[in-house]
Amino acid sequence: MSLVPCPVCFLDVPRQELHGARSVDRDTLRLVAGNAPGWRAQLGICDACLARFQAAREALRRERQHAVPGALPILPTALRLGAAPDLHGRGVTIAFLDAGFFAHPDLVGRGDRILRYVDVNNPKARRGDLDRADESSWHGMMTSVVACGDGALSGGFYHGLASEARLVLVKVGHARRIVHDDIRRGLEWVVRHRRQYAIRIVNVSCGGDFEASYLTDRLSQSVERATREGLVVCCAVGNMGHMPGHPVLPPGSAPAALTVGGLDDQNRLAFAGFRMYHSSYGPTIDGLQKPEVIAPGIFIAAPVLPGTPTADRVALLARLAVSPDRELASILAESPGVDPELDAGRGLAPHALRALLRKRLREESVVSAHYKHVDGTSFAAPIVSSVVALMLEANARLTPQEAKHILVRSARRIPNVDADRQGWGVVDAKAAVEEALRRRAPAKAAAVLPFKTRRSSP
Repeated sequence: MSLVPCPVCFLDVPRQELHGARSVDRDTLRLVAGNAPGWRAQLGICDACLARFQAAREALRRERQHAVPGALPILPTALRLGAAPDLHGRGVTIAFLDAGFFAHPDLVGRGDRILRYVDVNNPKARRGDLDRADESSWHGMMTSVVACGDGALSGGFYHGLASEARLVLVKVGHARRIVHDDIRRGLEWVVRHRRQYAIRIVNVSCGGDFEASYLTDRLSQSVERATREGLVVCCAVGNMGHMPGHPVLPPGSAPAALTVGGLDDQNRLAFAGFRMYHSSYGPTIDGLQKPEVIAPGIFIAAPVLPGTPTADRVALLARLAVSPDRELASILAESPGVDPELDAGRGLAPHALRALLRKRLREESVVSAHYKHVDGTSFAAPIVSSVVALMLEANARLTPQEAKHILVRSARRIPNVDADRQGWGVVDAKAAVEEALRRRAPAKAAAVLPFKTRRSSP
């Protein structure tokens, strides 16, 4: 069989699976050209990429009703990663360690999937606390929804890959401070209660206070213990890649941690044109390479915390964006103090007010009335946690070591980027799930099944 690289995804495919321009509709060709730098229709496209872009085209057509004129059109994670559409993390429980949480409609609106909420510093904390937003709620709400939200407030468009997974939420600090030892206490709580809630994955989108060797650091040792107990501990590597020393802090520096860095995929669908986000990277204080893999860490659609001034401001901007010029002044008159900059521009002519509105939409990172786009490895980590959930749904017998091995082996390297920064490359959700499924075969057969042949982009 003659194999050639697909000009879009750069994977080796049978020559007969490459489609020429004449066999592809014009709208799909435009979508591919807009997402794959340097690609031309005459180069062709493989079966898998064609199916992916055709599905994306239909999804984007449906999304037009939710689009906000003037806002940056953010593509959902599932489309950008090309994840399998028939798996959603069903039967898998993910524990999240973070500064605070909120019972967002994307987690509870179509059935409450939050199994337990605990605060390591407040034994009186109860599930009902999640119905009241405070200044510490936003970060953990975003990380949990990025992984497990069902997109209820976007018609399902901005859903996490693990949109049917169950959640255990562990508060380990507050917006102003997360203490090194409180992360350890949270992780140890998860280990003690893992069987009670069938927890398989722990997402840690926060870091400790200092660099430390895993040989002496109790937080790092808790990661090692959790992994031995069957938990995949997925940690954000941090956002200090532009700082001297670019330190990787516990728990992400622990050997057993599945540590995730950030990718700037430029909000594109194709596996092309990738750049690095300013993630922290190793070697760690123990000489370990971290992160292992990278995932999108910028232009991530995440929910706005309801009931906050930010939510009021985003809702106002979204409303103004879809309203006719004649109504702009009256809408602003009804909403004094929501956005002082717009208040100051109330007397502007409609065209000037539109220009100001476009500026404010971009400054506030508005996606829709209910979502903003955010960045940071805090959001790359839950994306990888959600990929692990799909792998465990496909094959519940995977050990943490096997899941990590699959993700590393199936990742795609970014050319001309040092391994220290990207680890083994960009997580490939589709390939990882396919390998998890293959490993459901009997042990002797699975041992000889090779990974799919891959090529890096030139």
